[in-house]
Amino acid sequence: MKKTLQLALSAILIFSLLWPSSIGASDATIGSEIVNLRQGPGLSYPVIDQLEKGDTLTVLEASGEWLYVEAEGTKGWVASWLTTSAAQLPAGKAAGVVISQADHLNIRSEPSLSAAVLGQLFKGNEAQYIKADGEWIQIKHGQMTGWVSAKYVTLSNQQPEKIEKATSSLTGSTFTINVDAVNIRKKADLNSKKIGVAYRGERFKVVSQSTNWVQIETKDGSVAWIYSFYGSFSGQDASKKASSTSQNETVTIIYNGTNLRSEASTSSSVIQRAQAGESYPITGTAGDWYQLSIDGQEAYVANWLVTINNPTKKTQAAAKKISTERKKGSLKGLTIVVDPGHGGNDHGTTGVRGTEEKEITLKTAELLSSKLQAAGAEVIMTRQSDLYVDLRKRVSTAHQAQADAFISIHYDATTDSSVTGLTTYYTNSYQKELAQYVHAGASKQVEIRDRGVQLGNYLVLRENRHPSILIELGFLSNPNEERTITTNYYREQATLGIYNGILQYFDAQL
Repeated sequence: MKKTLQLALSAILIFSLLWPSSIGASDATIGSEIVNLRQGPGLSYPVIDQLEKGDTLTVLEASGEWLYVEAEGTKGWVASWLTTSAAQLPAGKAAGVVISQADHLNIRSEPSLSAAVLGQLFKGNEAQYIKADGEWIQIKHGQMTGWVSAKYVTLSNQQPEKIEKATSSLTGSTFTINVDAVNIRKKADLNSKKIGVAYRGERFKVVSQSTNWVQIETKDGSVAWIYSFYGSFSGQDASKKASSTSQNETVTIIYNGTNLRSEASTSSSVIQRAQAGESYPITGTAGDWYQLSIDGQEAYVANWLVTINNPTKKTQAAAKKISTERKKGSLKGLTIVVDPGHGGNDHGTTGVRGTEEKEITLKTAELLSSKLQAAGAEVIMTRQSDLYVDLRKRVSTAHQAQADAFISIHYDATTDSSVTGLTTYYTNSYQKELAQYVHAGASKQVEIRDRGVQLGNYLVLRENRHPSILIELGFLSNPNEERTITTNYYREQATLGIYNGILQYFDAQL
């Protein structure tokens, strides 16, 4: 018996010494502001504790997208997409290459989802690694320095020999203003003297670029600087040339009286007005615009005013959906558009305690997006930063993606500060079932008044041909409710409820 006990103790000692390496124990860091530590590997398990950004974890094991961790003596499960493994990032100042694994990956001015978007990487694009901060990586792409999410890139320790070669000089290209107005400055500094103003749609020849500033040639032939966030680059004049596209593609006009313009800008002259249902062949693209051929004449139409028709792509998309065998509890093969309300100059409502709706809709949408992606859905966000997005463009996003669902996130307000509660809206009859499922899921998770499912005449629902809902997650005009609904905990519970409702809605379709 004594010998057996000694052998058992020896085995335990050996196992304990080998434990970290045998299951790959390692350190990870919480990358989001608040992360729930759960009893099991899934969003439906009870919350044990809450962890904060920067907290260090010991990873004990993994199950799919979930990690079993120990944090300050407490063990539980966290979602891997909300953490960053120290082993994933190059140590110290080692040079390396960041390779984008996603199209349209935003490069931001700061390591935050609310920071300004400076540019984008496409799948396979490479950039120079600078440093890491939580779930963000600072990169240099051409002359641009900014931050990208570590979730959507891979890292290589190879020397970045191809980086400078792959990024051609912007000298001689065109810089187009994308905001209503922006200051032109003498030097590449926000404190520098203002020497003029540039307006939306204006184009300037690029002289050079310095970090996040672009040096332009002004109309009088002098040179000046503009902060590059406020515009976009093109290698050729967008009003004259556009990238080529498939000859099989056409666009169909969605709205009566749609302007067809002489250039790819809302400030350009209108050639003619098109009616809903009319179709035109696409000859190219220029930013957010399609170049069309109309009786031999070149014209441009904004992409949020049309749907694109490509028989080959439609057939491929249909085949993809048919071939995907989705099971209950999964969203694999589905495309969901998540729409954070407001943005940019459209602040939405402002709470009595100063909360801006546009800020918390984005935070809420990001949480929901993470949950839907973890369940296998392809998620498209109508905005990923503090930018204004036209309502019709939001609808067009759903149409072009052939979305299976469209979820618009909002927070409510009224002149009567006593009004409270959660409301879900739909407009068309084919949207009602989705509204009922999502509302039921959300109302089970949040502890505010249930105002039910209601009809609502909102453009993003009225003009939407897909199952769509607009959910108001409480009233910012009520001081007590504002205090509740602006917490990280509330957003986590609300998005869990919406996620559960979406999941149950699609499970019911099987």
